[in-house]
Amino acid sequence: MVDDERNVDTSKVEETASRMSESKKDEILSNFEEFKSYLHSKVQIGEKMGMSEETLAKTAEKVADYLADHEEPRNSEENLLKELWKVGEQEERHKLAHMLVKLVK
Repeated sequence: MVDDERNVDTSKVEETASRMSESKKDEILSNFEEFKSYLHSKVQIGEKMGMSEETLAKTAEKVADYLADHEEPRNSEENLLKELWKVGEQEERHKLAHMLVKLVK
């Protein structure tokens, strides 16, 4: 997802997520607090790399697209996020991605 010059290629999100083991996905997604903790650690890494809030949100958007298309919600919070994602227009999804980044900071 990050090249040698530290540029983020958000098109690699799906490839990166699909390489994660099922047990690791279950560990992260089974509990919403664990999910937020995992996202927090990834946001911190992005911030240390100098990623802007906008880049973090765009990356969160790609992750949310992947999760909505490939993973079933494992708790009520994730189910709500998926339902909001499904009914949201592109601009609304982008704003929700910004809110998710703020939530886990």
